[in-house]
Amino acid sequence: MRIAVIADIHGNLPALEAVLDDLAGRSIAEVIDLGDCVSGPLWPRETCELLMARGFATVRGNHDRQVTDLAPVAMGPSDAFARAALDPRHLAWLATLPPRIQGPGFLATHGVPGNDTAYLLDRVENGRLVAAGPDEILRRLGSDAAGLIPGLVLCGHSHQARLARPRAGLTVLNPGSVGLPAYEDDGADPPHVSETGAPHARYAVVTLVGESPAVDFIALPYDHEAAAARAADNGRADWARALRTGRM
Repeated sequence: MRIAVIADIHGNLPALEAVLDDLAGRSIAEVIDLGDCVSGPLWPRETCELLMARGFATVRGNHDRQVTDLAPVAMGPSDAFARAALDPRHLAWLATLPPRIQGPGFLATHGVPGNDTAYLLDRVENGRLVAAGPDEILRRLGSDAAGLIPGLVLCGHSHQARLARPRAGLTVLNPGSVGLPAYEDDGADPPHVSETGAPHARYAVVTLVGESPAVDFIALPYDHEAAAARAADNGRADWARALRTGRM
């Protein structure tokens, strides 16, 4: 069985379309979306329409929650742009997304289970994200790791494509970001950046074979200049740079 794992689209419609076109040429049983679907100065409405039409199993990310739950005056500019572009039916769809999807030996979450703003596979060091160690990962999973024997955990949030095996029989995967290859979180403690160094749209394909699934990380070129131009036209030079370069 092969599943595709996507995350952190952030309203980047051409990046999502490139991923879906690539998926059409593969034998995929299911697509799982790990959230942060629409927030950003790009195409939130069109992205939401496409995701609703496809009906993928989708986890609610922190920005999906903020777009629906925060008062507009309390939102950051990316969430506020998305909120203004969405209809009530889009907001209702985002609001009904679950914080996790779970089955026997399987867990999909946006960040850390129970905390959609925390990293599972990353930690901050000198203002940048680096890979977390196995003890850190298991501590963050807490009791959720106990029932995953063998198990697969899917997470997003950091936009970093990572694969870890913190203990025998447990695989933890972040597919990277479909739509935003770099960002700065200056409101975090400590402030930091996430950078991939390239503008590609990223996702992963997982082949479930016994206790050690095979994972293909995929980085696709797409018309990132169109996305960067859209961001610049909407007053977000920071996003334009991130989309063009994968750096802040």
